[in-house]
Amino acid sequence: MPVALVCGASGAIGRYLLPRLLGAGYHVIALSRVARDSDDARLQWRIGDLEHVLPDLPALDLVLSCGPLDAFARWFARTPARIGRVVAFGSMSIESKQASPDAAERALVERLHEAEQSVMTTAQARASAWTLLRPTLIYGAAVDRSLTPLAHFARRWRVFPRIPAAHGLRQPVHADDLAGACVAVATNPRSAGKVYALGGGERLAFSEMLERVHASLPFRALQLSLPLTLLRPFAHRLPALERLQRDLVADDREATADFGWAPRAFRPDAACWFASPMPSRFRPPV
Repeated sequence: MPVALVCGASGAIGRYLLPRLLGAGYHVIALSRVARDSDDARLQWRIGDLEHVLPDLPALDLVLSCGPLDAFARWFARTPARIGRVVAFGSMSIESKQASPDAAERALVERLHEAEQSVMTTAQARASAWTLLRPTLIYGAAVDRSLTPLAHFARRWRVFPRIPAAHGLRQPVHADDLAGACVAVATNPRSAGKVYALGGGERLAFSEMLERVHASLPFRALQLSLPLTLLRPFAHRLPALERLQRDLVADDREATADFGWAPRAFRPDAACWFASPMPSRFRPPV
């Protein structure tokens, strides 16, 4: 039985990835900062932090990084564990925020570049196959920092933003589709040594994306229209406002050709924003 280590196992992608790996026949070691139990003997939770010493690890057929890429890159460079295959998530921010007027966002891009290069260099030096994945806006596990906070704001205050002039295209991608991509590339030789952009199955205007989030809420929330002319004076403080009329989508044709990438359209429901937290005892679905 091949052995897979999942870093970021309790995050948005990780919680969908664990049952997929078990279903694919892996013995899974899930890394967590919080103690958890499992009802499946093939899944072991280990307490650890990539920035510190991890518990002793066996030889690993597959390592999947679903958390911060820079922390993973540092751990990968110093771990003595023998690793056959690495699949790691970066972000499409490496492209969309490259020319941002905000220094913090430009620093993020630089960290992502350095982390990606470190993963590639380390993998090549250790003869480990690698694949890097750059998703667009992630949703679906109620832990993202983009759309879920808007839903929670609406639940508290019963108002939801509407920005009719925000015509920039977005391509939100469900976390479960990204988990499926991990399993698909892990055993696909065509995907080794490549970087893939991954977007969702639908490109839609930012304004329409907000409309669909609003429609998915399980309560009434008054839509508050916000003209861009009122928001522009704040653009220097909120760099995301500057991107409302820019297209932030992924050219994922290579992923479709190489491993059959076919993500779902953006049809969210209330569980995408108000899902239950991951339980302390993990029970994979039947």
